[in-house]
Amino acid sequence: MTTTRVASHAGSWYSSRGTTLSNELDQWLAQVPASIDGTQLPVPGARIIIAPHAGYSYSGPAAAWAYKSLDLSNAKRIFLLGPSHALYLPGCATSKHGKYATPLGDLIIDTATVKELQGTGKFDKMSTDADETEHSLEMHLPYIYKMLSQSFKSAAEYPPLVPILVGNTNADAEKSYGKILAPYLADPTSVFVVSSDFCHWGLRFQYTYYLPASPSSAAASSSGGYSLKKRDKDPTDPPIHESIGRLDKLAMDAIETGIHEEFLGNLRETGNTVCGRHPIGVVMAAIEVLEKESKVEGKEKGKFKFVRYERSSEVEEISDSSVSYASAYAVL
Repeated sequence: MTTTRVASHAGSWYSSRGTTLSNELDQWLAQVPASIDGTQLPVPGARIIIAPHAGYSYSGPAAAWAYKSLDLSNAKRIFLLGPSHALYLPGCATSKHGKYATPLGDLIIDTATVKELQGTGKFDKMSTDADETEHSLEMHLPYIYKMLSQSFKSAAEYPPLVPILVGNTNADAEKSYGKILAPYLADPTSVFVVSSDFCHWGLRFQYTYYLPASPSSAAASSSGGYSLKKRDKDPTDPPIHESIGRLDKLAMDAIETGIHEEFLGNLRETGNTVCGRHPIGVVMAAIEVLEKESKVEGKEKGKFKFVRYERSSEVEEISDSSVSYASAYAVL
């Protein structure tokens, strides 16, 4: 019997009204230019994207940049990887449902591929409660449905979904899961959507790392950083929001190198609270497997390119907080 995961965050994190939601998505997509750096959108061969998963009033516009870059022309299967916020999970887990509901329509789960992944013995199964509590996967479903509706003639033709919840994986685990997913990533009909917000800054996030200005502040360096305390004087050189921007730029630069260890090293150095660091790490590890197997041709292939960066607010005081949103694509 096929069961359906309900759209549990509809009506709070985004509109539960299909027409309203569809119009909002159309509006945000229309705000993205038709080309980026001279490349027409969607970017040919861009089968991997990183996009945020906050409430749509915060991250909807930023996510549109990733989704408008996404090439679905050959898609027959969509992998969706998101971080676990509530369920403690040392590895990865798949859904036990056959459909994921959205206010726009249902997305079918690729149960055959889920069964293959389960057959490796490396994937847990989410309970319905865990599945419906988690927002990192759900927040991408309306965008995926919208883009599929623009790329295929009917819902019957939409590629099925492979949702994967990624837990608190270490470097070795990310490499292990990357190796499992690499053959799917090598398939030109597979699309990968990676769910991640970037820096969560503020006392309420227990992260107040600050990079002061220095002669080398314009360079890619996190040296001299320290954590601000509640009673510290609010720094102004630079303002906190500029420091947050530098922290995120360092993380994005590390991801753009295409080297998994570079990204992990950046996180160790700054502690940046990139909540999707583990799904990003898994996909970077999978790309590295393909590179070692000479299945990635071209210097820029398999390298993420960030096309949009926003923050929920511009932090000036230590008592303030913000969350960062970034969108990127990679061509394979």
